[in-house]
Parts: sequence; C-alpha cells; structure tokens
Amino acid sequence: MKLKVLNVGGNNKKIAIPAWYKDFEHLLLDIDSKGKPDIVCDARELGTLESSQFDAIYCSHNLEHYFPHDVPRVLAGFLHVLKPSGFAEIRVPDIDLLLKTYVEKNMDLEDVLYQSPAGAIMVRDVIYGYSKEIERSGVDFYAHKMGFSPKSLSRHLAAAGFKAVVRPQGRPYELFMIGFREQPSAFHRKLFGIKTADAAAGAH
Repeated sequence: MKLKVLNVGGNNKKIAIPAWYKDFEHLLLDIDSKGKPDIVCDARELGTLESSQFDAIYCSHNLEHYFPHDVPRVLAGFLHVLKPSGFAEIRVPDIDLLLKTYVEKNMDLEDVLYQSPAGAIMVRDVIYGYSKEIERSGVDFYAHKMGFSPKSLSRHLAAAGFKAVVRPQGRPYELFMIGFREQPSAFHRKLFGIKTADAAAGAH
C-alpha cells in the first residue's frame, strides 16, 4: 500500500514538497479552497477527520499562523490523523536566530533580511508575516500569530505526545523539526539521513 503524506496549509500542489516524498501519495489540506486542496479544513479541526490515515504530515510555514493557545490543538490533530508509526515534518521561521541576527547587525524592522523567490524578505515579514501577501490577499490568516525557537518548538512537540524529535539542517532563518509518534525506524532514519545518536538526542 502506498504511503500517504498530508500537506497541511500548503496552498496548492504547484508548490513543491521535499523530494523524499516522491513515492508518497500527496494529499493537500488547506483552509482556502482557491488552491484546490484535496481537503478543505482549518488545521485546528483535524480532530474531526478520520484517525490514523497518514504516514506523514508536512507542515511548512503554517504553524506560526496560529495563536499560542491554538498550537496544542493543531499538534493534537496531527497525532490524531497520523498512523502509530507516523511523523510530522514541521518548518517555521527561526525567531531565535532572527533576534540574534537583528541585535548583532543592529538591524531595523524594515531592513531586508534575505532574498526569496517571492522577493525581498524584511525582518518584520519573518516576525509578523509576509506583508505583501497579507495586503494582496486581504485576509489575516496569512499573518503570523506565534513565534518559535528550537527549544519552544521541541517543548510543544513533546507536550503534544511526540516520542522523539529530530532537528535536521533547515534553510536560512528556518527552523526544521520532525516529530515522531514512536522512535524513528530504520525506514525513517534512511529517509532523513538520521543517525541513531541523533534520534536518541532528540527523544523526549
């Protein structure tokens, strides 16, 4: 049976997901129907879906769009729809690194932090959300309502019930973590290039 990955908040399937999902069936969930998702749903309502459906969740730059009190609800929904052997790949802005850079370089909120395919990204875009997209869309669900450091995201995943957390290398100013419902299997370690020691270090 083909493995299934649920892309939470991915907007549309024209946006590429990591190559390690090439053999997975890719299902898209989004609150906005414009991108023609397979499932139209607010990620806070994942608990209303059938349980234990997916082998993986891919959630890239979506979790920061929820208020702090809603983050546990979203993560609980991840666990609900994941199979017992499943995992959640989460990518969010690295606020810890952003603040260190901001202070060390004596930056302003409107200074350009880096260039992306979408254009110049200012410091304030990483904190509050990409201002051009918020203005263009006219909807506030593109705004950021939460920030994460490596320690805080790891704590949230552990509190939600993920048994192991691994932090691979992400893109600049991106915090990349994988939460596993159980300890990573040989399949998972091969998929992500995880060493046994790395998995043990991330365990909770």
